[in-house]
Amino acid sequence: MRHWPLFDLRITTPNLQLHMPSFKELDELAERAAEGVHAEGFMPFVIPWTEAEPEERAKATVLYHFKSWGTWKPEDWTANFVVVRDGQVVGTQEVAAVDFAVTREVVTGSWLGHRFQGQGIGTEMRKAALHLAFEGLGARWARTVAFEDNLPSLGVTRKLGYREDGVQVDNRKGEAVPSRRFRMAREDWKPEEGYTITGLEPCLPHLGAR
Repeated sequence: MRHWPLFDLRITTPNLQLHMPSFKELDELAERAAEGVHAEGFMPFVIPWTEAEPEERAKATVLYHFKSWGTWKPEDWTANFVVVRDGQVVGTQEVAAVDFAVTREVVTGSWLGHRFQGQGIGTEMRKAALHLAFEGLGARWARTVAFEDNLPSLGVTRKLGYREDGVQVDNRKGEAVPSRRFRMAREDWKPEEGYTITGLEPCLPHLGAR
């Protein structure tokens, strides 16, 4: 699409491809949400959207992507990429920014279908997000946050070399729960072989990166 080139943006890693979903891929991502995103009795999200019935989780996934497209502005955007491995959608990686042209800072978030967790995919898709931020957009900072009991997310964050950036308290289902904030500076980012970006140049004005 000439007027919306973000659908041609691709981040390729040794085992994954990240891109804006087609309608078919968005439907497949919704199926991952319906199948389940985390174990029973655990809630990694501030908004407990995964407690809904499977069909409602699927519909919420689709509508969330539609909303992010419809409210997109260069000074306030959220890019929700599908994560594809061996031709199958396994989860989603988010990269977002507010006033990126000034702050040069992005925030990342993600989720994987429960049956695809524990296979190194989460680490590789976060590396892809950081590659886009630092190598593609020229970001100065990347931030992320996770509940203190979200050990898988904290493990990925610490493994990649983020620095702790304080503690915040969030309302999780009516309970005050501490979260850990993390920040990575550009100079701490260590790019790896096998990560490439295509289709970025036409997207830069839409990302506040030109």
